[in-house]
Amino acid sequence: MHQKNLLMLYILLSYDGVQGERILSKSEDVELEKQLKLLNKPAIKIVQVIFFLSLFFCLQTKYGDTYDCVDFYKQHAFDHPLLKDHNFHPKMKPTLSSIKKNSSDSTSSWSSTIWSKDGCCPFGTVPIKRITKDDILRQRHLPPPEDVTFDAQFDVSNNNSEPKKDTHLDIRKQPFFNLVAIARTPYDANNKFRGAGMVTNFYNPEVDGRQHSACRLKIQKGSEILQVGWRVDPTLYGDSKTRLFIHTQVDKTHCFNTLCSGFVHVNTEIPLDMSLMNSVAHRGGTTFEGRIYIEQDLDSGNWWLLLSDNYDQVGFWPQQIFTGLASFATNVEWGGVVYSPPGVPKPPMGSSYSPIGDNLYDAFCRSITVLNETGTVNQVDKVTIHIDNPNMYQAIFERLESDKESYLYVLYGGPGEKSQI
Repeated sequence: MHQKNLLMLYILLSYDGVQGERILSKSEDVELEKQLKLLNKPAIKIVQVIFFLSLFFCLQTKYGDTYDCVDFYKQHAFDHPLLKDHNFHPKMKPTLSSIKKNSSDSTSSWSSTIWSKDGCCPFGTVPIKRITKDDILRQRHLPPPEDVTFDAQFDVSNNNSEPKKDTHLDIRKQPFFNLVAIARTPYDANNKFRGAGMVTNFYNPEVDGRQHSACRLKIQKGSEILQVGWRVDPTLYGDSKTRLFIHTQVDKTHCFNTLCSGFVHVNTEIPLDMSLMNSVAHRGGTTFEGRIYIEQDLDSGNWWLLLSDNYDQVGFWPQQIFTGLASFATNVEWGGVVYSPPGVPKPPMGSSYSPIGDNLYDAFCRSITVLNETGTVNQVDKVTIHIDNPNMYQAIFERLESDKESYLYVLYGGPGEKSQI
């Protein structure tokens, strides 16, 4: 990502520590207009998104999201300098024979209720959320890339005993206050993962200003990281809705969704930043779940994003943009992450309550899996738990019954610095 205009975009989107906004100079305003032209490709069709507030009563409201149906070949992905001579096309299908559908483990569709009567984008185009000047200015305050390491941890195996508690967990001394409560594959120098997956439920924790709260599936090798999940992030999105997200990190360069080049979108129905507010769980009541997979095509080396029981193919990260992840991943994580700027109270995570061991009350990642070097799907029955601040957040790993089925759950969450009632 050494192209001049992409470097300028990264500078604009990087954290600069400025509190509040200032009036832009004429030259800065011109530069913003250039970035908007780079991000907002010419649209073949413009669609307004309508969401159902209830799956049962079909009550409708407009949230005001505008998506441009951009020609597949003109999407921002192909501005990446390493993809100039690509041979990708809209009908691309991955070779992912290892994934098998399980009808007894059913989750809802991601895209069935998001579009208005105008429908989704036509074939040959992809839905890209229109970026405004305010979006770019606001996103100047996005946090820097995540630290690729963490400290204290302890193993929890799938057995009948209570998970042991580690009383020596230390809060990471990070200047940007990114805190996690996650489960991770145990360290092994021989780890070689070709993908990972989970089923997660969606919540809408309350965040303010530049805070954010999220749940993610994360795969990593060295300083290269891919993430997908849901998040509430006013800095990124300009609202406090629960939304789908992807995150790409290569060394110290990082970005969300389509804000930088690299991720190739192929799905005409599922935007990378779609609202999930029609599927938000109510603690102790109705819960909605979604299946998420990141899997590497063993033939091409591309990493595919797959959603729902149908394993809908949303798009892929091309092998060409990586060095470490060009081969395989060595670590996988599931769970929650929150952020707040210095001096700002820590926000809630997940359901906004610490887990109590009940999938109707807890935020969770269940049916967690990894794919080994040959692409075989393996259920995860041993993890490493990491909690940055156990006084605010918790994560536990245990087996629970759900709809007469038994699953291993990563249950996570907490109130942050807001008291639990």
